[in-house]
Amino acid sequence: MTAPRIRVRFAPSPTGELHVGNARTALFNWIFARQCGGTFLLRIEDTDRARTTCAFEANLLDDLKWLGIDWDEGPGAGGSYGPYRQSERLDLYRDCLQRLTAKDQVYPCYCTEAELDAERVDLVARRMMPRYMGKCRHLNEADRKKLADEGRLPVWRFRVEGGAIVFEDLIRGSMAFQGDTIGDFIIVRSNGIPSYNFAVVVDDHAMQISHVIRGEDHLSNTAVQLLLYRALGFIPPIFAHHALILGKDHTKLSKRHGAVSVGAFRRRGILPEVLLNYLALMGSSFGSGREVVSAKEIVEDFLLERTGKGGAIFDEEKLLWLNGIYIRRYETKALTDLLLPFIHGAGYDEHRWERDRLENIIAAVRDNLATLADIGDFLALFADDRYRMEADAAALLEGEDAKRVVTALFRLLHAESPSERDSGATPPKGEAPPSESFAALIRRIGEQTGFRGKKLYLPIRAAVTGRLRGPELDRIFTLLSPTSLRKRVEQALALT
Repeated sequence: MTAPRIRVRFAPSPTGELHVGNARTALFNWIFARQCGGTFLLRIEDTDRARTTCAFEANLLDDLKWLGIDWDEGPGAGGSYGPYRQSERLDLYRDCLQRLTAKDQVYPCYCTEAELDAERVDLVARRMMPRYMGKCRHLNEADRKKLADEGRLPVWRFRVEGGAIVFEDLIRGSMAFQGDTIGDFIIVRSNGIPSYNFAVVVDDHAMQISHVIRGEDHLSNTAVQLLLYRALGFIPPIFAHHALILGKDHTKLSKRHGAVSVGAFRRRGILPEVLLNYLALMGSSFGSGREVVSAKEIVEDFLLERTGKGGAIFDEEKLLWLNGIYIRRYETKALTDLLLPFIHGAGYDEHRWERDRLENIIAAVRDNLATLADIGDFLALFADDRYRMEADAAALLEGEDAKRVVTALFRLLHAESPSERDSGATPPKGEAPPSESFAALIRRIGEQTGFRGKKLYLPIRAAVTGRLRGPELDRIFTLLSPTSLRKRVEQALALT
């Protein structure tokens, strides 16, 4: 027997930015398709017209492309099973509704929101599961006409019978739900727009989806959808429900935890290959405990069953650590190109520095970058008009020992002719080597003050950079002109 074609889909609703949890679902489907030589399909579920916008859809598609997740069918790619937007498939839903109506498996419901709310409150008060209790299930034609004459527009509900709803999940094994706890659910709203569960079943069948891979929050939806598959005479796909992404408080990741969208991490300067790596890694692992893996390795080694049943904790510190590793792997020229938009975003014109000099600066600060957006803060070290003394640096310089070090530095800088330090004003191309004049300067200050280690270096760092932390001090000296160094040390002394 020929194995069925692998066809999977990612079906987002363009009602906001792409959440990292949804991006992870897209990634799992993409990996599965690429591993099996199958088809990865993108379908836009845009029936919520009040919240759906073209801008959200465009951003969603752009974020997926930025992550390196491409699709074989869908918007921009075409395909034989389109259209790939639900708003363009309404005739198909109407046809399926007529099939269910003809079999008396659905009925019109005229209950108002107020009536439904009252029923829900009553059930909760009686400690019963809130669900629709079938008030309109047995209305006759006269009853329906009377309610319609009152101006009530009906929704269409599916008749749910009792009994177990059982299915095998690729990740969670055998799953069972009871029909008695579900209640008759809406499949078409009063405006004629299909509900999520109805449209998904119709679309997945029509598009010949073989596997549905999604978050565990859809488990109860799967039970509902299986009833619809059965009623419509469709063969259901194979289901796999992966664990959700959680915040450190073990609740579902949301805005209260900080950045949660792909777009937000892009704007912060997280690299696409890093976010892809991290989302694949969460709740799973690769051979030999590897944590830094390429897209090719992810596809080759990833196992859906290994994603785990427990929630995956989103650790932003680990994401930043991973981003730093990837940043340090870039060649200086390529990294400079990546940083240009963030340099502009920080209010700098990169042409204030010659390209060779800018690359030298980036080479000097690269090890300190956790995100691409951090570059703005570090460029301030090399721009005299942005030199500022931070509070902890100023506090350090108030000490008598620190003043002795900075005063010695001041005298040596002014005793040194510009020609002796001009090599620092025009550093060689590539990564700047440690400055011999800096080493000599430090040695002489140490000899004059008797200090060494942090007692010697920290006051110099505070005076020259206005900070107590940052890139290697010898690199900063190499990249600053004698004039800049003198000016900064004078400013530092004026503050003490």
